[in-house]
Amino acid sequence: MITISLCMIVKNESQVLSRCLDSVSDLVDEIVIVDTGSTDETKKIASLYTDKVYDFEWVGDFSAARNHAFSLCSCDYIYSADADEILDETNRERFKALKETLDPEVEIVQMYYANQLENGSVYNFDKELRPKLFKRVRNFTWIERVHETVRTEPLVFDSEIEITHKPLHNHATRDYGIFEDMISKGEKLSPRLFDFYARELFVSGEKDDFAKAEDYFTAVADDDETDLDRLKTALCIVVKAAYWRKDFLKMYRYAIKDVAMESCSEICFLMGSYYEDQRDYKEAAIWYYNAAFECTSVLNIKYQKEYPLQGLIDVYNNMGLKEQALEYEKLLNEA
Repeated sequence: MITISLCMIVKNESQVLSRCLDSVSDLVDEIVIVDTGSTDETKKIASLYTDKVYDFEWVGDFSAARNHAFSLCSCDYIYSADADEILDETNRERFKALKETLDPEVEIVQMYYANQLENGSVYNFDKELRPKLFKRVRNFTWIERVHETVRTEPLVFDSEIEITHKPLHNHATRDYGIFEDMISKGEKLSPRLFDFYARELFVSGEKDDFAKAEDYFTAVADDDETDLDRLKTALCIVVKAAYWRKDFLKMYRYAIKDVAMESCSEICFLMGSYYEDQRDYKEAAIWYYNAAFECTSVLNIKYQKEYPLQGLIDVYNNMGLKEQALEYEKLLNEA
């Protein structure tokens, strides 16, 4: 039977760390916890479960912290967990069975990362397979400063284990700082991180976050070398940033670029919001309808479902068309 090191990087996780460790600590042979600067009781709690608690000076790079933590592990496999994850009893049993039967030729085991939509994450689906268990001798290397991932081409096994993700708060503010630092230093965002930055903005970004990101995404949108997918993503950010600044000329100019291709739900919704603000409810209804029924979202699925349907309810109520509003209310309840 294989041996497993539970490997974690943590910072100020005192509210959730015990919950995580209670669900998995008895399934593993070693627990390695690397703290990146906690100011709460995180390290004290960690020490109740293991004597392998280490400090790592935070350098604004999650992969650097992950790589250091991996280097401290000694078992056959490394299980990489975050403090806001939980294994319920069904999946604890699956984990036990996996440990007893795993073919040692397998280099990575993927597990389902679930409960995404409940927590306002950047994902438009509730669960996905993610690499979680790694063969230690493979010398895996973490890449990307945020939303880190492993750069490998290993033998992968897709398990049925489902990890419940239950964060107490959104981590987007932390990520924005890293993105902004990378851009200010002239570091190029990979296509993956470019997409993550835009998604996080559309899920939880505030006006100030969009204002800081606007110049970068405007430059991407204006670059003739930008491919279609990146262009549509950039246009979403630029249009929303301009809308919030009330720079409606810029908003309209970049929105039309999107409409000229194949408009997305996010931009149609923002146009609907603009016309609703102007009390032009008929025009707003057209844009909201397009967002909900004629387009697809590229960053946040709520702009294709809940948000435009609520917009349609509001504008039809404002026009005194209660029956139409009720029809969309029914659709919203079914969404």
